Formats: sequence, C-alpha cells, structure tokens
Amino acid sequence: MMRKFLRRCWKCEQGLAAMEFAFVLPIILAMLLGMVELSQALGVRAEVINMASTGADLIAQEATAKGSDLDGAFNALNAMLYPHDVSVATITITSVIDGGAGANPIVAWSCSMGSGATPATKGTTPSNPTIPAGLITAGGGGSVIWSHVTYAYTSNLSYFLVGTKNWKNDFYLKPRRVLQIPYSSNPASTLGTCNF
Repeated sequence: MMRKFLRRCWKCEQGLAAMEFAFVLPIILAMLLGMVELSQALGVRAEVINMASTGADLIAQEATAKGSDLDGAFNALNAMLYPHDVSVATITITSVIDGGAGANPIVAWSCSMGSGATPATKGTTPSNPTIPAGLITAGGGGSVIWSHVTYAYTSNLSYFLVGTKNWKNDFYLKPRRVLQIPYSSNPASTLGTCNF
C-alpha cells in the first residue's frame, strides 16, 4: 500500500511547475532589486560626471564671469540632479591661470556651493587634484576653468549598495573667447561662496 502511494507521488507531475517557481522566485526578485538599485546608482554617477563637464562649459563660454553667471550654472547643475537630493552635492568652479614663466598655475578666483564646500584660495596652486600637465603653458598667459563636483550617494533600497558612496568628478576646459576669464562680483553670487 505504501509502495503504491510513493510510486504514484513519484510519477505525479501536478504542481511541479509551482514548486519550481517557488524555488526560483527569491532568486529572480533578488536579481530584479539588484538591477534596479544598480541602475539608479549608475544613473546618479553619470549625472555627477555630466554636472562637472556642464559647469566648466557654462563658465568657459563667458568673457567675464559674474556672480549671476555662477548662480545660473549652480541652478543648472542642481536641476540636472532632479529628483535626487541636491543637499549632499558640492560644486566648485575655479579659474586657474598661468602663474608666469617657470611658475606653477595659480587660482584666479573660485566659487563653490553646497554643504561643506569651500572655494579654492586665490593665489594658491591647486593641489587636490593638481591641474594635469599641458593644460596651461607656463608664460603663455592662458587659463583653464576647473569644475569639481562631489556627491554622497545613499541608495533608497540599501539592499546591495549599503552605506554612502562618495563620488567626485573633475573637468577642465579652456576659455573659448578670452585667454583668462576675470570674475566680476557685480552682481555678487547669491547661491555660492566666492574667493576672488
């Protein structure tokens, strides 16, 4: 009797698909959550890269950078992060000029926005990071606009990406219309802190 019952259970295939699905479902859900979380994180990382290049590009088009130009750039960069939290982003836009023959490049002016963001000090040599070699020729009178963006990313799901990921990107661009872009504080920047 027991042997017949076991043989019948062994040959019965009813409910087999449901049982297999029950085994596979947790794996499929974990993969789906992982893909959603990773794609969102990579999207924000791409925005940090785009923000750095856009910040430098917006200012490199000017002949003179005014506070209103910096405010416009900061507003545009914040809009790029929507709908993500902009309060954990810092943006610094700096003009680095030729220091003269035989001298290192120096900061002409710098403006930053965001919690804990500090602009570079005027007259100092940028050190973190250093300006890549070849961007400014010593004694040539040139300059470069340096845009530095940081973002402290925390996943909404925190399933695979646990904790805060600190992303940063630097972008350098030569001015398009003049050799050096001077900063005019009239009108002053209302969104950022500037050293000029």
